[in-house]
Amino acid sequence: MIVSTPWRRGLVATLVAGLLVLLSGCVQGDARNTSPDSIKVWIVEDLPDRVAATQRIVDDFTRSSGVQVQLVAVAEDQFNQLLLSSAAAGTLPDVVGGVPLGQVRTMSSNELLDPAATAAVLDDLGRDTFTRQALDLTSDRGTPLAVPSEAWTQLLLYRKDLFDAKGLAAPTTYESVRAAAQALKTPDQSGFIGATVAGDSFTEQTFEYWAQANGCQLVDDTGKVTFDSPACVEALRTYGQLVREDGPPGAQDVDTTRASYFAGRSAMTVWSTFILDEMAGLRDDAKPTCPQCEADPAFLAKNTGIVTAIKGPQGARPTVFGEVTSWVITAAASAGPARRFVEHMMSDGYQPWIAIAPEGKVPVRTGTADDRQRFSKAWAGLDVGVDSRAPLSRFYSPEVIDEIASGPQELSRWAIPQGQGDLLGALQGEQPVAEAVNEVSNGTDPAQAARQATDTVVSIQESLQ
Repeated sequence: MIVSTPWRRGLVATLVAGLLVLLSGCVQGDARNTSPDSIKVWIVEDLPDRVAATQRIVDDFTRSSGVQVQLVAVAEDQFNQLLLSSAAAGTLPDVVGGVPLGQVRTMSSNELLDPAATAAVLDDLGRDTFTRQALDLTSDRGTPLAVPSEAWTQLLLYRKDLFDAKGLAAPTTYESVRAAAQALKTPDQSGFIGATVAGDSFTEQTFEYWAQANGCQLVDDTGKVTFDSPACVEALRTYGQLVREDGPPGAQDVDTTRASYFAGRSAMTVWSTFILDEMAGLRDDAKPTCPQCEADPAFLAKNTGIVTAIKGPQGARPTVFGEVTSWVITAAASAGPARRFVEHMMSDGYQPWIAIAPEGKVPVRTGTADDRQRFSKAWAGLDVGVDSRAPLSRFYSPEVIDEIASGPQELSRWAIPQGQGDLLGALQGEQPVAEAVNEVSNGTDPAQAARQATDTVVSIQESLQ
């Protein structure tokens, strides 16, 4: 049953009216199958090659268990809409995979999860085989909401060859990032390119990475919204200066930031670990196009430095930002088969699952009771890529591989540590932080943009009470 607040009632009413038709067209056979040996599984993933690979893992589970699985691929940008419409229509799936932290909290706040079944899965697998950070981020006051599966980490990518030529230090602080951006900016090349599009989760993710480095928190330990704090205002100001004065003109998003860096037109950008195989020239529809890349498609991979943790002047320490994605068992699930399926995906099916895209699926279950590093060791040797396949170690140094592998153990996120995880999920619709970033990139005073965003966050927070 969906929690009834004015904010949710309006959202659900709108979605039910407009999206039930979409559901019938996009998710065929979505009515509940009451057979005890049949479950419905959604995955928040719609790339054809990844869906096909998941289907092979599902087929293995069916052969070994006898449980029939209806696999449904859902695009990430449609997930919340389809979820709430499905809940209103009484057609929830049994299991959902690839669920980000914000969506886990949305499902939890709407009472769409089965924490008892989740706890049972974690107990069967062994909680001590998971990283502590992943368990903490997917729990609410000690109650597990999801089974954490894998993580990606946000990266500051920089042209190491250009830095070396200018004698520049690695960009690990606000000061060194800005200094390098100014030193490397030319008429044909921006010093930095970062996301600025309003209403875009990629903009929010990029800025949360930047802001936490300066000690900027969305809320404090009492739950008070603090986005208008001096630390957040300074983070907005410095990021705004970077994208406005040292970056290319126009709003930037996930595609334009990658394209500019790949073309050699930007010296730095912020992207997730999902870029690593593309930067090595292993995906035909996202190949590097820099002048040197024609002769060597892996030129950028070989000449890119990677920073996972940066630090601002008000930050207590360097911070790592990223995302944990999980398997969730819904409140409507046939609990027994659902539990067996999730346990399969986190044991016999786990290595094939993370092998689908190892650059963005760093395991947060490191091993088993018998071999504590089984999955971590396997991950390090997996091939990445789409049209061509090769291990990351062919293009990146052991130090880079180790940094990527250890990133999920240090992930820091807004709101969840302060007990405000539901707020993190609720913000996904309006994206007030991305709006503030966009305004500052267009010249709005950072303090004013921070106050406006704070007012919006407070309003959403109050609607959750």
